[in-house]
Parts: sequence; C-alpha cells; structure tokens
Amino acid sequence: MITGKNYIGNNLSAKGIKTYTTFNPQLNKENEFNFVEATTEEIDQAVHLATNAYEQFSELSGIRKAEFLNAIADEILALDALLITTYCSESGLPEGRAKGERGRTIGQLRSFAEMVKEGSWVEASLDTAIPDRTPIPKADLRKMLIPLGPVVVFGASNFPLAYSTAGGDTAAAFAAGCPVIVKSHPMHAGTGELVALAIIKAAVKTKMPNGVFSNLNSSGHEVGVALVKHAGVKAVGFTGSIDGGRALFDLASQREEPIPVFAEMGSINPVVILPKAVEKRGESLANTYASSITLGSGQFCTNPGLLLGIKGEALTVFIKHLSDAIVKIEPSCMLHPNIIGAYESNKQKAVSQSGLQVMADYDSDIKSNYARQTITTVEGKTFLENPTLHQEVFGPYSIVVQCEDKDQLERIITHLEGQLTGTIIAEESELNEHKEIVSALLGRVGRLIYNGVPTGVEVCPSMHHGGPYPASTDSRFTAVGIHSVKRWVRPISYQDWPDSQLPDALKNSNPLGISRLVNGKMTSSKI
Repeated sequence: MITGKNYIGNNLSAKGIKTYTTFNPQLNKENEFNFVEATTEEIDQAVHLATNAYEQFSELSGIRKAEFLNAIADEILALDALLITTYCSESGLPEGRAKGERGRTIGQLRSFAEMVKEGSWVEASLDTAIPDRTPIPKADLRKMLIPLGPVVVFGASNFPLAYSTAGGDTAAAFAAGCPVIVKSHPMHAGTGELVALAIIKAAVKTKMPNGVFSNLNSSGHEVGVALVKHAGVKAVGFTGSIDGGRALFDLASQREEPIPVFAEMGSINPVVILPKAVEKRGESLANTYASSITLGSGQFCTNPGLLLGIKGEALTVFIKHLSDAIVKIEPSCMLHPNIIGAYESNKQKAVSQSGLQVMADYDSDIKSNYARQTITTVEGKTFLENPTLHQEVFGPYSIVVQCEDKDQLERIITHLEGQLTGTIIAEESELNEHKEIVSALLGRVGRLIYNGVPTGVEVCPSMHHGGPYPASTDSRFTAVGIHSVKRWVRPISYQDWPDSQLPDALKNSNPLGISRLVNGKMTSSKI
C-alpha cells in the first residue's frame, strides 16, 4: 500500500527525481521504501486543485462535512496493524503509544464531525434593521464565520498521527470548509502516505471534490517554502521548532498577500514548586517529575524542562530525590538520529555554561538512538543572567533553578519567553501567599496547571494549546480541541441582504436550528 508517491488530489504522482527513505531508530537502519519528492509542477497542481475544490467544499453542509470526517476516521481504523507497524518502524515509539495516538486522532476527527453537524460553531450573529430609528436608521447586519481557503499543514516529527496528516490541524481545516495540502514529515513519510490514502478513500466515498486533499513528500525545506509562498495558499499550520515556525511566519509575512501562519513551536514549560509543597511532598513530587521528564524520551512540546524553587533544605532534598529517581528509569528510543544528535548537542551547550551543575546523568550502556536523561541545577542569579539556559533542550532534560527568594522567583518568571504551559506545585494556603508568582506565570503561559504535570494534552473544548510567542505565533488560538477551527476561518458581515440569498445560518427561519446571537440574545428560535 506504500508507493512512495505523492497524492495530488485523488491521484498518485511521482514526477521528481529526488528520493529519500525513512529510518528505523530502534533497528538503527533505513526502512525499505523510497519516497519521491514533489516537484514544482506537482505543487502547482495540488494548489490549483485545492483552489477549485474550495468553491464546492466551502459550501457543503455540516452534515456532509461530518460524513467526510467520520469516513476518514473509519478508513484510518481500517488500516489496522499495517498503520501501527509502519508508525513504530518510522518513529521508534512503542506499539502502545502508536495505538494511543491513533485513538486520539480518531477522537479529534469525530469531535469535529459532531461540531459541524450541530452547526452553531459558525457564531451566527443577527442585528435586525430599525428603519425608523432617529436620527439615523439602523441597517440589517448579519455575521458568521467562513473558511479562509486552501490550508497547508506541516506534519510534526514527534506525533506521526495526531499532529500530522489527519491530525488536529487537518481535521479543523476540513471542519471549517478548507481544502488541505499536507507537507508530509520526512521522518514518517510511510505513515503519512497510509493516512493520506485513508483520507483519499474517504473523500471518494463521500463524494468530496477532487483536490480537497493532497499529500506532498519532501526531505528538505524546498517544498514547504514553495507552498507557503504560493499565491493560492491562504493559511499555514505548523508544529515544530522555533527556527522552523519563525522561518515560515516570515515567509508568509513577506508575500504580496500576507497570510496567517499558526505555528506551535515548543516550550520549556516552567514548573514552580513552592516551599510548603516541596517540604511536605518532595519525594513524591520527585518521582512524579522524573517520570514526566522522561516520558516519550522527553519528546513532547509540554515536557517540563524548567523547575523553579526557593533555595532551602527542602529543595536540596527534592533535587537529590529527583536525581536518584530519574537515573533508575530505563532510557528509551528517540525519533531519529538527527533528533538525538540535536538533543546531545543542545544538552552539551547547556551543561557547558558557567555555574551549571550536573546532578544526574544516566551513565550505563544504552542502545543506538537512546537518550541519556539528565538533571542539572543552577543559582537563580546565574539563570537570570544567561539566556542560553532558558532555551529548550528537546529530550529528557530538565534544569532546577534555585532562587534566593520569591522576589527573584517572580523576576525569573517575568523574564521567561512565552510558554505553552506553566505549573504551580503548592499547598492551597500558599496560593494566597504567592499571588504575585501566580500572576507572573499567568502572563507567560497558555495553560496554567495546579499540582499536576504538563505532559498530557486533553483534547476537549476547554483545552488551550498555545501561548505567548514563541510558544505559538498567535496566543489567541489553540492547536487542540474544536475551537482550533477558528484559525481557519474569518468573519463576514452581510448588510441589508435579501433573506432568500443569505446563508442558511443567517436566515430568519433558522433552517439549521442552530444557536444564534439575535439582537443581543442567544436563541435558536426563528425571527
């Protein structure tokens, strides 16, 4: 079923001469399939098809889009063991993780299906005319959300399913009514092609327009750059590094018609451990965070890479417990030799900084592409003065900063870059005593956690997965949950439009039966 070709709409294509393979990090060898990189001609064809498909797809009812989304979920499930074995061979991740991520992907698709079937997500707002209002008559105004147009989605290295070909970005764009062109991630191109096939099968079965989806292979940056610069592309979704996301953002901003890039670019996810909590629960917290730091070899955008506490005996004991606990955990495989290479390089850069002390570094023999977990510590003053220590080390690494007092702790938080998450570990009574700390952290993060761990991102409407730059390019939007659809839409107002010519969501009779804001009041009634 894996051909190594590109999907240009519903058709397979391989016009290029540049090929590449994926890599099995567990076996430390290349996988068997060759993938053909998309050409400029194929990129143009994919965008042209998506532009044409947009005219029809954007007008489809919520029921029809729900059929498509549910059919994608069904087709992914039908791939069964082939998808799981391919996922594992291209990522080094275990079968349990593969099945869990598949379940999350299916859940995302079905949640968007339910959302569009119900229909109120378009946020219809009606303010009816008052022609006899003085001194100026009031016009009839009606507003709703409409899709932007063709969207380019970049597959993520660390989530071959949930943040890639049929992941959250793609599902949200389809729900909005936007055709999608995926730039498949080269580390899991086989997994990507299998999922692309599932989407194409679903599109054909539910009679979606050809071009509603394309999947393009690329081992480097050229295809992605060409897609972002293409005049037919109207928005971009990206999950990955700060360098990658920022490069795409800059490219999109420099276009003759700038377009939005919704990039989620990682985070060090500060964890503030307040004195009473660490004194009372230090050993338990150490065990919990040792597991969180090493979960999935630390290859999560929500990995707790920074622990902040106030200097004292309890914090010293906590660091000792954390160091002892983390080296007892068996190392696990990272996604690719390039990923572990970057981890070792960035870790070495961090530990070479003056004033940093290595407290734990796994030193037993490990297999190729397995990561050695590391805990370091540093004084608060040194951390404040050295921005290098603030940078993400993507992998099972964390730094414990020992602050002189709560004023220094607050200054450190204030000087951090934007983050996806921030965690407060505290006894409830401490929250009132440290309101400034909580407030400072609130200003730097997209999700504020109490007495938990940042790893684990629940897919639900109340989850916000984003944060102030550089955690994401626009802190107002989430990359997880049904509200992520808002990235791929824009509002449109109709003024004094004939009722018969309005979209169903804005008609007086409310044929969709959706909840609407009518003259300032929420109702599903007719007007």
